[in-house]
Amino acid sequence: MGADDTGGTTRIVQARRTSHSVIHLDTSFLITALVAGSSQDQRLRAWLVDRASLGVSAVAWAEFLCGPLAPEQLELANRIVGEPHAFGGDEARLAARLFNLGGRRRGSLIDCMVAATAIRAGAALATANPTDFRRFETLGLELAPATS
Repeated sequence: MGADDTGGTTRIVQARRTSHSVIHLDTSFLITALVAGSSQDQRLRAWLVDRASLGVSAVAWAEFLCGPLAPEQLELANRIVGEPHAFGGDEARLAARLFNLGGRRRGSLIDCMVAATAIRAGAALATANPTDFRRFETLGLELAPATS
């Protein structure tokens, strides 16, 4: 992990981009995707048809598990995203950096942690709240397209 301070904009260097497209689902996306007919439900179904590689950070997964959540929703979500992507030391350092560079906004640390995990995993982030994450795009976060 490093930084490039060219042009007055700090950009986190992404050393772990993968060769295939991975999409991490944040908590808001995962919750609303379980609502039949929602735009997130439709987008998720399109990704499943396209056999997109879907995942979730351990941070977003923990937030999702706080519920309320029916057992069948948990089972379905678990089948869709599989084992959560770990949040370790590298992700913690990047999350702290995002938090500090993003203005140290109250209540935004979880978003920084989710964004950091997606960046480190080389994944685009699908969210129902893109305005919460747009500030991280100049720092290396890729947001998944809202529609197909």
